[in-house]
Amino acid sequence: MQAKRTVVIGFLGTQLDNGRGAARWEKWRPSIALTQHEDKIIDRFELLYAGSQFDNLVRQVSQDIASVSPETRLISHELPISDAWDFENVYGALYDFANSYPFDPDKEDYWIHITTGSHVVQICMFLMTEARYFPGRLVQTSPPKRQATGNPGSYALIDLDLSRYDQITQRFTREQAEGVAFLKSGIATRNAKFNGMIDEIERVAIKSKAPMLLMGPTGAGKSFLARRVYELKKSRHQIDGKFIDLNCATLHGDGAASTLFGHIKGAFTGAGSDRPGLLRSAHKGLLFLDEIGELGLDEQAMLLKAIEEKRFFPVGADTEVQSDFQLIAGTNRDLGKEVMAGRFREDLYARINLWTYELPGLAQRPEDIEPNLEYLLTQYSAETGERVRFNKEAHERFMRFATLPTSAWKGNFRDLSAAVTRLATLSEAGRITDGVVDEEIRRLKRMWQHHDKPASGMEIDLADIMGSEAATQLDLFDALQLQAVIKICRQSNNMSDAGRTLYAVSRAAKAKPNDADRLKKYLARFDLDWDRVCQLN
Repeated sequence: MQAKRTVVIGFLGTQLDNGRGAARWEKWRPSIALTQHEDKIIDRFELLYAGSQFDNLVRQVSQDIASVSPETRLISHELPISDAWDFENVYGALYDFANSYPFDPDKEDYWIHITTGSHVVQICMFLMTEARYFPGRLVQTSPPKRQATGNPGSYALIDLDLSRYDQITQRFTREQAEGVAFLKSGIATRNAKFNGMIDEIERVAIKSKAPMLLMGPTGAGKSFLARRVYELKKSRHQIDGKFIDLNCATLHGDGAASTLFGHIKGAFTGAGSDRPGLLRSAHKGLLFLDEIGELGLDEQAMLLKAIEEKRFFPVGADTEVQSDFQLIAGTNRDLGKEVMAGRFREDLYARINLWTYELPGLAQRPEDIEPNLEYLLTQYSAETGERVRFNKEAHERFMRFATLPTSAWKGNFRDLSAAVTRLATLSEAGRITDGVVDEEIRRLKRMWQHHDKPASGMEIDLADIMGSEAATQLDLFDALQLQAVIKICRQSNNMSDAGRTLYAVSRAAKAKPNDADRLKKYLARFDLDWDRVCQLN
């Protein structure tokens, strides 16, 4: 079998390859030196250069290579490069050269010489070899440690096929596994679907700056995961700014735009000074907007512009400001349905829906309750300095209850975290006993039963909520209406959720609907508030 020919593709070194008179042989010149190695014959040298002003140097290099390596055939190529430091100009010229060059990998080995040329030329040569436009290996040459006439120095071949380097492949695999473990806080979760989702989120977090949408019920861990994504990117030096976390359900009326986008002094009554807003605070960082569906349509339009153009107008300002942030949005709603109902902008939904992940509730991940239980106990011990553990019977009893299909875990990981805190606090000498577990099980059952009462159709006892005297003073019309309103409140996650259901028709006619405020004022007519009607006190 005939050996392959070795072909070098390299750029003329306008400084390194230069030299005059006999003294030039005392200087190390990379292109000439590459053809001087006795153990390697270069069959052909494709010498690239930019501009006719280097014609004389090309002729000199060609003559010198011919004198030290008669076997080497040198072919020069003048490329249309006007500025060797202009990335677009250099890359375009090299791309055109590669597309027109008659590569024959079956018969020839290609060495891409990256020692000469401007740094931009070297980077472009690297990129085109990595992308296989140049189907070869990089070659890096180095001068001899001690300068001597005829000493060509050394050369090293670099193969960019990383699959051939087991240690590098293992390192990347290990780093990815570490990233996944970091996102899960080291919790050895067992749910296959959840683990697959975290695997993908790790890859997306490292490679993409596009918005991410986390869906799932309250307490499923959306805010926690968003913060871990931020910390992972920061550890990889991919993000420099702050982590800004906002629950959009806490925004009300005109203050929503000011909180997000800032305002200038005098923009409205009470605006005594400039306010930067959270979007600017998140510059070069990550902004997590939980319950993004709670934003008004005006704020949604402003947010879309900020995501796409990285600039926006603070409230009352005539001049735009800039902020380059990455967005992670969270919601416990089906935003597709919200779009169809006209409550969420279709263009904003399309923009944040590139990477969408639905976090399952704890009841859908029963196999993950035990590792999370151990994690929360370890966390409690670290925070309090007290080591707390279950005894064997208590652990088995709690796990039997926790994994029952009837165990609703309405608050998801918030319920589990609260349960662990109570269990650990009531533990006896650091041991969680059967009695402590039994009382916690009764507490959780009562809590979940109360949560389910409205759905079971139980009547609302106004006397129990507002007192017998106040209840008897209500007209039947007001009493029936108030009972219906309280039922909706108890079926909803928060005041905004309830208000949106109660005012679904009339809110469409308002430019800036504030459903939570309307509901708050309605309840206040009866000296009631959200906590009282939902019996949260």
